[in-house]
Amino acid sequence: MDVYLPIAEIPMNLFLLLAMGGAVGFISGLFGVGGGFLLTPLLIFSGIPAAVAVATVSSQIVASSASGAAAYIRRQAIDFKLAGFLTFSGLFGSAAGVWLFSILRQLGQLDLMLALAYVVFLGTVGALMLQEAVRSMIAIRRGKREAPRRPGQHNWVHGLPLKVRFRRSRLYISALPIVALGAAIGFLGAILGIGGGFLMVPALIYLLRVPTAMVVGTTLMQTIGTMAFATIMHAGTNYSVDAVLGLALMVGGVIGAQFGARVGQRLRGETLRALLGLLVLSVGVRFAVNLIVTPSEPYSLTTFGGAGL
Repeated sequence: MDVYLPIAEIPMNLFLLLAMGGAVGFISGLFGVGGGFLLTPLLIFSGIPAAVAVATVSSQIVASSASGAAAYIRRQAIDFKLAGFLTFSGLFGSAAGVWLFSILRQLGQLDLMLALAYVVFLGTVGALMLQEAVRSMIAIRRGKREAPRRPGQHNWVHGLPLKVRFRRSRLYISALPIVALGAAIGFLGAILGIGGGFLMVPALIYLLRVPTAMVVGTTLMQTIGTMAFATIMHAGTNYSVDAVLGLALMVGGVIGAQFGARVGQRLRGETLRALLGLLVLSVGVRFAVNLIVTPSEPYSLTTFGGAGL
């Protein structure tokens, strides 16, 4: 059954959209990540214009993050002060990302730059994640386990100036790395259509030493703020948020996440990280192949808007 997507201006099979949302929701529940890094490429590979894919996935990420954050609010597992710092700086990053997004779209270079960014970004992150997971699995087989890093341990970040106390996370740390991290994640989320949780979570744990119990809920709160702002900016500036597409993806995602969470509880942490690394790396390779292989239709017609048009 086909449905017409008014912003994407193409018909798409409703069951295919539900299946994509369900598959990404399953992966989100399995690995505990937002899934935007996978859903955006899937939509692009399916024929959805890149601008519509990025903007619409931003709205889907807001809905899924809000659903997850509600559970952490009930458990009182969110550092609202830390989330506020990350969100405030993330708004500036999101604004910069939408601004660059609009410029690239006007120049007709958006698809190319998105593909290059995904190749470099996902390829690097996926390779590092896979390397770390394989190293951990080898160490476990040899009977060795790395000593866990505790929140109280300090590194070079704790020596920076402009320190702020975050009582909920039991931290007294400089605001500079927090602001930089929030802005960077907001920028990437707006221009690539990813929530950034798979980057924010390890950064909070290993770089800022935030207690693990507070990390996921705090990250979800930051994601809600920055991606909601990015969605509004995309809708008002680029007119590229497709509500019909977003609704279908949300319904499928909610269903798939329930099954993914059940399966994820049965797998070891090292196995999950290895599978996630392979998945991220494969998406990056897929974009690289698209850049190299000659397209079936080397020419296309595009309408550019401008003054007097």
